[in-house]
Amino acid sequence: MPAAQPAPAASALGGYLLLFSGMALVGSYTALSKPLTEVFPVLLLAWLRFGLAALLMLPWSGGLAQARPHARLLFAQSFFGNFLFSICMLAGLSLTSASAAGVILATLPAVVALGGHVWLRERLGPRGWTAVGLAVGGVLLLSLARGDAGGAGSLVGNLLVLGCVICEAIYALLGRRLTAQLPPMRISAWINAIGLALMTPPGLWQALHFDFGAVGLGHWLLLAFYSVSASIVSVWLWLSGLQRVPAGHAGVFTIAMPLAATAVGVAALGESVGWAHAVALAMAVAGILLIAREGASAGRPRRP
Repeated sequence: MPAAQPAPAASALGGYLLLFSGMALVGSYTALSKPLTEVFPVLLLAWLRFGLAALLMLPWSGGLAQARPHARLLFAQSFFGNFLFSICMLAGLSLTSASAAGVILATLPAVVALGGHVWLRERLGPRGWTAVGLAVGGVLLLSLARGDAGGAGSLVGNLLVLGCVICEAIYALLGRRLTAQLPPMRISAWINAIGLALMTPPGLWQALHFDFGAVGLGHWLLLAFYSVSASIVSVWLWLSGLQRVPAGHAGVFTIAMPLAATAVGVAALGESVGWAHAVALAMAVAGILLIAREGASAGRPRRP
């Protein structure tokens, strides 16, 4: 039937929209979690986030028997990709701007590529090395500029966000092995549950000394949005998009993350963007394009 021929193109377009939406959502909830750090202590905020996510993702857990053979990898992924990642991210956001955090997060594809080269002996071509250089240069430029404008706090905040990028890169590299053995949503369910267990002692300690009655409805709704977006919606959008397009084409959509974080930071949080931020953002976008181009030409899937 001739009318059925355009379906693959339409499916690919839908996949691109899903990938873009997933990364835009990551940038948005990253920026919007900054107001939460002004109300909740960092460890309590992470504990509440994991608690809600673990509860909502119970239907995907599949039971303890299916997870037990992969317990070590699941624990490692949760420790780096959830526990340490959340502490570094939320603590960093309390010290630096949401738009700066979005730009630093955009270095993730380059950090993953460098980690794959160092630990997995994957080939890193000229585009990859250039992307790594752009990532390093962008973070240095942003940190030096923010350090002059915001003092030592901004520099420490940027370094903490960079730490969460390294944690997420370790998570991604571990995930290459684990996703071949378990469905991605089941992995997400278990790493949120493990993250909740790890965060419960410090989170509970802060909860005992926190006035929950002082938190307004708006911040509770924002916390729910943050938890659901980070644990379920962005994961579903990304995985659904990957089912419709070649994996090598997916990395370029990481561009949406720093753009969305910057847009939300300026429009919703009243942040200003100076020349250093604009240059660092351009360097981050260029690095993403180079990594995506190298991934597509190599024919290997990359997880942004």
